[in-house]
Amino acid sequence: MTDETKTVADVADFNADDFPGGLGACLEAILMAADQPQTEADLARVLGAGERAVGSALESLRDQYDREGRGFELRHTARGWQYASRAAFEPVVSAFVTDGQTARLSQAALEALAIIAYKQPVTRGEVAAIRGVNSDGVIRSLAVRGLVREDGVDPESRAALLRTSALFLEKMGLDSLDQLPSLAPFLPASAAEAEDEA
Repeated sequence: MTDETKTVADVADFNADDFPGGLGACLEAILMAADQPQTEADLARVLGAGERAVGSALESLRDQYDREGRGFELRHTARGWQYASRAAFEPVVSAFVTDGQTARLSQAALEALAIIAYKQPVTRGEVAAIRGVNSDGVIRSLAVRGLVREDGVDPESRAALLRTSALFLEKMGLDSLDQLPSLAPFLPASAAEAEDEA
């Protein structure tokens, strides 16, 4: 039995033609979910269809999108088939992708934020000692963005104590600080054991 004559029962538990839109619609659904190009052979295997039938359906979809002037295209490259925005729409896509990018944190701000998140409450001086550089500017930036806040005073140094804010939890998709991932996998063995004992 050749690849082209395999039955659906040999490969898949369904028949692509039984779905609304048939093989073409099944290919669309898979390619929309895929995060990388897909070869005709892989698509044929998953759908229990012949490679020639899959290739023909893909070419038909590509031609249909071209005729309809869609904002996307079905592109065939050396790695396989995938959806992509049409080059003519680059300004639109670029505007969407870069929207809000000015709000990105610098590497220094991310370092300070991580220290505050894991060591809180912590003073500016402690953050600077861990980073090895003055961190007042990045902490001020984090406060302006609403990611950290002052909460109390250190009894010994009388310095303000820093904590992360509710906005920080929201941006991180966390309900509480208990959901922060453990640092143990990223630490040397002796430091990880000390953290586990703490």
